[in-house]
Amino acid sequence: MSDFSDFKRKSRSNLDDLSKKIQETSEKKSYKDDRFWRPELDKASNGYAVIRFLPAPPNEELPWAKLYSHGFQGKGGWFIENSRTTLGEKDPVSEMNSELWNSGIEADKDIARARKRKLQYISNILVISDPANPQNEGKIFLYKFGKKIFDKIQEAMEPEFADEEKVNPFDFWGGANFKLKVRKISGFINYDKSEFDSPSELFDGDDVQLEELWKKQYSLTAFTDPSNFKSYDELKQRLMEVVGDDIRSNDGTSAPTIEETSETLESKSESVAEETDALDYFERLAKD
Repeated sequence: MSDFSDFKRKSRSNLDDLSKKIQETSEKKSYKDDRFWRPELDKASNGYAVIRFLPAPPNEELPWAKLYSHGFQGKGGWFIENSRTTLGEKDPVSEMNSELWNSGIEADKDIARARKRKLQYISNILVISDPANPQNEGKIFLYKFGKKIFDKIQEAMEPEFADEEKVNPFDFWGGANFKLKVRKISGFINYDKSEFDSPSELFDGDDVQLEELWKKQYSLTAFTDPSNFKSYDELKQRLMEVVGDDIRSNDGTSAPTIEETSETLESKSESVAEETDALDYFERLAKD
């Protein structure tokens, strides 16, 4: 049984304890995953960094993970979910989008566009130069990027012209540093000036350093593990909660690109990523 005199004695410290709890609940929660790196734009919306894409981690086959997701808003809230098409399986949103697209009605096509899949890739990188955040240099991070940068990787591996040398950007010995040059043109993030440097050995080919680096990499297969995806039925249930009985129910809002969210998230500088980073933000927003 509680002792009232003890309760009375402790009541004097209750104010401090409650004030501390209020402060804790009022503080901004940080959702940042410190494993991920992204370049930072200055006030002129320019950014520059040099990174090195790393090979597949130990016991994994590919140096990247490829993921699809959906992010859009309906009458019942936000739908922010990984797509089972990542696993090569049926996905209720993709099926609904096909139905809308094939209706031949332009308004239906607009809805399908707003609900389309978002593509992202994730790779391990070594930060070579990060003028905005030099403390990141020499460290391994995960890097999330989209089709535009992946196209540049493909162009390096399969060059268009016969006089261009094939380069495996993920190779320790024959790879090349990637000069990431970010600009904002007409309100949109642009990577066109980004390019690979000439091929070079990382760490001058020092096997001891390379092996240590290789073993420190993050798993990529974890991102496409089936446990990270809801079942078809769970996705279908959530989809119907969001759009309602009418599959054409839509407020015209898809999860915005990073161009639209960066100014909301950063006041003086902008963190740059692809569309799926915006999805990460809005997923957290939907849960709050």
